[in-house]
Amino acid sequence: MTGGAGFIGSHLCDFLMAKGYRVICLDNLITGSEINVGQLKGNPNFEFLEADVCNPISLKEPVNYIFHLASPASPADFEKIPEEVLLANSLGALNVLKIAKETKAKLLMASTSEVYGDPKEHPQKEIYWGNVNSFGSRSCYDESKRFAEAATYVYLQKYGIDVRMVRIFNTYGPRMRKDDGRVISNFINQALEQKPLTIYGKGDHSRSFCFVSDLVEGIFRAMFSQGTKGEIINLGNPEEYKIIDLADKVKELTNSKSEIVFGDLPPDDPTRRQPDISKAKRLLGWEPKVSVDEGLLKTIEYYKSL
Repeated sequence: MTGGAGFIGSHLCDFLMAKGYRVICLDNLITGSEINVGQLKGNPNFEFLEADVCNPISLKEPVNYIFHLASPASPADFEKIPEEVLLANSLGALNVLKIAKETKAKLLMASTSEVYGDPKEHPQKEIYWGNVNSFGSRSCYDESKRFAEAATYVYLQKYGIDVRMVRIFNTYGPRMRKDDGRVISNFINQALEQKPLTIYGKGDHSRSFCFVSDLVEGIFRAMFSQGTKGEIINLGNPEEYKIIDLADKVKELTNSKSEIVFGDLPPDDPTRRQPDISKAKRLLGWEPKVSVDEGLLKTIEYYKSL
């Protein structure tokens, strides 16, 4: 599991360990944290390797399954560490594809809804090619993920590796970094500290929010369900929220008296984002179960506990 000490990766480690798998967690800790997998240390079926996926990876034992989740994924990261983002999804993806080829392991390549850019089609189906700026503030992530998808296609067609891709839409929950820079972590922590909730733009742009436990279940099914080789599958919650409505909901759930303030919308920020998950329903029998209210309350309690 590359990126196994990150937000999503650590929850997936927990999930797999609970099902009896042996997990090798690889992470360079640039945005992940050993705290996220601290509960697994000491378990003989868990191994943590502090390593960079962009460097050659040497494994001491055979592997059956590979999950490539390593990549900073927050817009704040795109500004602070763009080169690291670029490399994780290019060199890192190639290294993982090579391991899958050598070991004949099944591979799940984590992609993103960002490959759709600022979409002109709504909701987004897997067959949509996207509307992406290749030369801008988000391109280090958007375009490197598109490269990872292209590289995956080459290895699938040329070497026949057993690979599937998931395009992950906005996900939230416990273990998101407090300074993550994404809207839910921003709103909750601003509300808990009675600071103004900052909306970039007018608040009429929308997102769809998937709780992390639902996403992890979808990732697991994508890897272990029959008939997923060579498939690209959207994973996300199709329930769409305007950002202004999300801000009001966070204020209500935190009993916050924070005011709402508005700033400029960042360049290339998508105005709408909503997954079409009909393929995930058909192939995986999967759809989200956790409501936004339930997920937000769990996330609020997590941030209160820090």
